[in-house]
Amino acid sequence: MAFFRARKLWLFFVVLAVLGGCTPDAERPESWKDETERQLEKTGGSILGSGAGGNFIFGGPEDKDQGGGSGIGVNAFLWRAALDTLSFMPLASADPFGGVILTDWYSDPGNLSERIKVNVFILGRSLRSDGLRATVFRQVLDNGVWVDALVDPDTATKLEDTILTRAREIRVGQNSGQ
Repeated sequence: MAFFRARKLWLFFVVLAVLGGCTPDAERPESWKDETERQLEKTGGSILGSGAGGNFIFGGPEDKDQGGGSGIGVNAFLWRAALDTLSFMPLASADPFGGVILTDWYSDPGNLSERIKVNVFILGRSLRSDGLRATVFRQVLDNGVWVDALVDPDTATKLEDTILTRAREIRVGQNSGQ
């Protein structure tokens, strides 16, 4: 009999603990709220934003100059320019929300004993030179085995410059079309 009383008492405390955790959001301290809840509060409680098209997921009028209105989490001009610039290489992965483009290994048909791979990271929503990082990897074929080789340090910088130039061209083309 004492066993059943202890079990009921234990069950009572478990139910009490579960119900005690069910407090309304308004009573939760600010520190408990995650970033999504804070953004929803800023936009009036809607994922589509409040008023005049303001919008934290898809971008609003305030993001138009920075290329944030296309539904991706990074600068749309840099994203498109990076994809255009790397279009000759096979893509291994592309994450528009995280701003990561990873290519697969590519060998120039004229030189099959060498291959390259590129990783591009778009770091923000602004069209700025520090909003982009590229990493280039190179391998050479040595006795039937691919071996890592040195890459000219200017290669990544030149690739970044090419992407930035293309992004500016896309932006100018879009603004002149309006």
